[in-house]
Amino acid sequence: GADLSGADLYGADLSSANLSRANLSSADLSGADLSGADLYGADLSWADLSKANLSSADLSRANLSGANLYRADLSWADLSRANLSWADLNRISWNENTLWPDGFDLENLTNKVELFNVAIV
Repeated sequence: GADLSGADLYGADLSSANLSRANLSSADLSGADLSGADLYGADLSWADLSKANLSSADLSRANLSGANLYRADLSWADLSRANLSWADLNRISWNENTLWPDGFDLENLTNKVELFNVAIV
């Protein structure tokens, strides 16, 4: 994949982009449109994804350790087998179609997220 580590991609339109296995570590993707993007296996460690649109993005097997996802939209996103250790997930948006890594504790999220069309019963 492409080496975009540390790149300034603030507010970039990367919707439906093929960034599979790209190195985006420490990149500034705040406010970027990554809806529908292919980020399979991408390295997003310590990247700034605050307020990014990641709806319907494929983040399976992505490394999001230490990433800033504050207020990011993860509705319909695939995060299966993604590494979310130390990631900032405060006030993210997600829905019942968001796929989380096996064993991911959604209970810890419910008090710090903005739920989108979700009924918690």
